[in-house]
Amino acid sequence: HPPSASKHQKSLSAWFSNQPNEERQFGPSFSLDAVHVDPVIRESSLEQILKPSPDLTIQHQLQQPCRRVISLQNLFDVDACGRQVKNVVLYGTVGTGKSTLIKKLVVDWCHGLLPRFELVIPFSCEDLSHSHVPISLRRLITKKYQHLRDVVPLLGSSNLKVLFILNGLERLNLDFRLAGTELCCDANEPVPPSAIVVNLLRKYLLPEASIIVTTRPSAVRRIPGKYVGRYAEICGFSDTNLQKLYFQLRLSQPGCDGENNVASRSGEQDNLVEMLSRNLERQNQIAAACFLPSYCWLVCTTLHFLYFTRTVPPSQTLSGIYTSFLRLNFSGEVLDSTDPTKISMMKYVAKTVGKLAHEGVMSRKTSFTEEDLQQCFEVEMKTESELNQLEVFRSDVFRFFLTPCVQPGKEHTFVFTIPAMQEYLAALYVVLGEKKTLMQKVGKEVSEIIGKVSEDAAVVLSIISKVLPLRFLPVLFNLLKMFPRFFSRLSGKGRDTIARTMAEELFKEEDYYNDDVLDQINSSILGVEGPMRHPDEAADDEVFELFPIFMGGILSRRNRAILEQLGCSIKNLAAFEIAKAMKKTVIRNSRKGLPPSELMDYLFFLHEFQNERFTAEAVRSLRTINLSSVKMTPLKCSVLASVIGSTNHEVEELNLTSCNLDSSSLRTLFPILLRCKFLHLQLNSLGPDACKEIRDLLLHDKCAVNNLRLGNNPIGEQGAQYLAEALAGNRSLTQLSLLHTALGDRGVELIAQHLAENQQLQEINLGYNSLTDTAALRDAASQHPSLHLYFNDISEDGKRALDSLRMDRDGVRALVFLTAGTDVSDYWSSILNVVHKNLPFWDRERVRQHLTIILQDLESSRRQTVNPWRKAKFLRVESEVKKMLGKLQHGTL
Repeated sequence: HPPSASKHQKSLSAWFSNQPNEERQFGPSFSLDAVHVDPVIRESSLEQILKPSPDLTIQHQLQQPCRRVISLQNLFDVDACGRQVKNVVLYGTVGTGKSTLIKKLVVDWCHGLLPRFELVIPFSCEDLSHSHVPISLRRLITKKYQHLRDVVPLLGSSNLKVLFILNGLERLNLDFRLAGTELCCDANEPVPPSAIVVNLLRKYLLPEASIIVTTRPSAVRRIPGKYVGRYAEICGFSDTNLQKLYFQLRLSQPGCDGENNVASRSGEQDNLVEMLSRNLERQNQIAAACFLPSYCWLVCTTLHFLYFTRTVPPSQTLSGIYTSFLRLNFSGEVLDSTDPTKISMMKYVAKTVGKLAHEGVMSRKTSFTEEDLQQCFEVEMKTESELNQLEVFRSDVFRFFLTPCVQPGKEHTFVFTIPAMQEYLAALYVVLGEKKTLMQKVGKEVSEIIGKVSEDAAVVLSIISKVLPLRFLPVLFNLLKMFPRFFSRLSGKGRDTIARTMAEELFKEEDYYNDDVLDQINSSILGVEGPMRHPDEAADDEVFELFPIFMGGILSRRNRAILEQLGCSIKNLAAFEIAKAMKKTVIRNSRKGLPPSELMDYLFFLHEFQNERFTAEAVRSLRTINLSSVKMTPLKCSVLASVIGSTNHEVEELNLTSCNLDSSSLRTLFPILLRCKFLHLQLNSLGPDACKEIRDLLLHDKCAVNNLRLGNNPIGEQGAQYLAEALAGNRSLTQLSLLHTALGDRGVELIAQHLAENQQLQEINLGYNSLTDTAALRDAASQHPSLHLYFNDISEDGKRALDSLRMDRDGVRALVFLTAGTDVSDYWSSILNVVHKNLPFWDRERVRQHLTIILQDLESSRRQTVNPWRKAKFLRVESEVKKMLGKLQHGTL
């Protein structure tokens, strides 16, 4: 190697190892050396490339060519006839990994792994295409690589083994006719850059140099076959083992989860890789998608986002990931450099594939026939230029977005390579104004319908269903039940009002679509159970909840800026109009009580939109937030914290019952929890660690919590110690429920010791905690106005002692059984309600024993009383308890 070559290696290595921004957000470990898996490269021939391009047929898509696999190191081996290969053309469709492969090749050379070449000189054809000023090859090299000044004179004159890399040849219009590009064999002679490339490939300039050209399939024929020694097609990860290897490397990188504590997370990472592998083995659609390395990147990035996001940086949204993904694959790409319109590839995709995607979302279709494709792609083919564009799209980009369906019975249809991409492109199509905004569209069509049609509900419904996605129809059915009134109200109004009425349906959803957006994404990647089905619906029904969320996300400022770079500029007016329409709908909806999973989607939509003023306005009216039974992953906790954190209003009630919370979730949600007056944290497996967080919450000087429910959590004695410390210093809490929290006598003693220091607490529930007759109970009760002690192992003597407390000291109420002396407790129905609600989580046999004891207690108290009204009351409560016992024994409760 010449001496300055090592300097060249250093600078190339630094440049080519540089990570794009999209990678940096996932931590330092995502380097090319750490996670690169070479794609499959197959030797090809000009005949195969120049076969007449078939239609977008399934058969063509599924054909697996039986050609020789060749490795990157062997590209320059002699060909079948024993001739030395000098020029290699590497081609592949968008997303198969051409650019990454070239980066890896250069980095490998820098690390001494390609000893065959003493010097590697990479050129980007995009760079070369921007300049038409004549320049000599030597000047071109030294201009780009200054430190090669002393090496350049040796080119051509010595036996220096040089490799030129020309990346992205489709960007250059090359003319190999002598009349078009004159011969030039002098590296000092200035000629246009395209002439340098032509003469290098002709082997007229530096005949000894080796050349690798990368290109998309449509541009391969621009180089005459006689100048090419070997054609090789990059086939991506067409072997599922490569996909598995990539996922394994990628998801098990240290720091993948953004935390140093790798040990605690490695189980989850292994689990994800395992689920992904199983999904790939099932010959699932995901395997068909992941033959493109870029989709493997998208899957890993999405999983990283769903599982390892502890706090959400602003740029991390789902629409942000998809927009970044498109930038990585299409940045600056034009569809066809020979076409005078120079339409950006992404813009072409948004117009054509976006139209298909949008029609699919609107008619609830996820698979498309060849006829559907032709209607979308060939509908207005009028000029030669449009046909050429379609031809280039078919050969270079089609497989990136659409892939044959692998589901039995649907083999002759196409689906979107990754399901969420359909909803992203549909949203992009609407937002770009390729289709008028939803408001204008709905307003215009519905007002026309109303002008033309009689008041026949069926006719109107059939027409409206063509305008709105099917998932909005249940709501329209409801509107049409009161059809004459609703209809007459509409027909007298202008288009705007009609549009508003219809656009309101955008965020409405029936309860049975109860899986939320993130779980849908999860299920498509990991192949877990999909969204719940309504019993009357067809089995292959799909839910399109992401469409409105992506519409909001694409309108965020960051995503609009990235799309602008991709040639898809969203007009400010369109963004403003859509945002205005959404705001009305969103604020109106936030005032209605949405079911928990929809509320989570709604918060997610606001997070995606990334507009603080909009969000603040939309959540100001959210006083009660009910997310019970939504599985709160770290990401969802972060989204909830960032969205509700955008305003300072107090939240009256936050219900996080049965949400899979742990101590780190509580840490993430801390600022929100502080502001809640009524906080439900039941059924969350919160142990002592979480109690430490709750202690810090209750001791905080800004804590507003006055009613805290912690029932059915394994708090135990250690947790009780933390809660006792919290009660001693807290000044806001008036009610605390520790029902069924495994406190035991010792735990309650610890709490009782600190109760005297708390003057605010008016009610504490210690039911079902295996408590016995200890002095601590008397202490606890004497300190407290209202003490719930039912379902504990308290003897008759203990009960009498507690009853006497009630008489001794006015205002102290100890609820032990359903009786209070010779009367029925005022709380009998609420105690039985609590039992009823908690039965699924309690030990049934133990509940049966307690109910039997309660029944005996009721009967003995009834016998003692002489008042006929009280006797009647006792009999009523006894019958309720007997009914409950009967149902328990028959297993119907």
